[in-house]
Amino acid sequence: MADGREPQRGEEEAGGGPASVNRQPELEGKSGPYFYSLESSIDILKKRAQELIENINESRQKDHALMTNFRDSLKIKVSDLTEKLEERMYQVYNHHSKIIQERLQEFTQKIATISHLETELRQVCHTVESVYKDLCVQPEVGATLWQGWVGGSSEGGDWCWFK
Repeated sequence: MADGREPQRGEEEAGGGPASVNRQPELEGKSGPYFYSLESSIDILKKRAQELIENINESRQKDHALMTNFRDSLKIKVSDLTEKLEERMYQVYNHHSKIIQERLQEFTQKIATISHLETELRQVCHTVESVYKDLCVQPEVGATLWQGWVGGSSEGGDWCWFK
């Protein structure tokens, strides 16, 4: 410069002096310390991004393994509970089957008793019918007759003539 001092770096670049001319090849070739440091920073960022991606992938693999283990464990527990529930259901079924069997046996016995009583009742009815027929014969002419109720109850029976 004209004042006798060496131009400052900023002044030369701003003024378009010889320093900016010298710097031009460095900018185009990217061989200067500024670009080296920039490339180094970019490489560091790339490595850091790659590490983060790898960490994320490892974390996802761990999560996947954890979920797989959880699913398997849950399947085992559900299977065990299902087995216990099924066993309990069969116990209840067996208990109810015993009760039903006892009640069916009682029912069968009562039906047999009813059948027996029905047979006895038929025999009694036939006997009563025979007695009724014997008692309710047409009166002979000239005999004293009186009327009576036959049947044993007011709901059923018949009037007939007795000798």
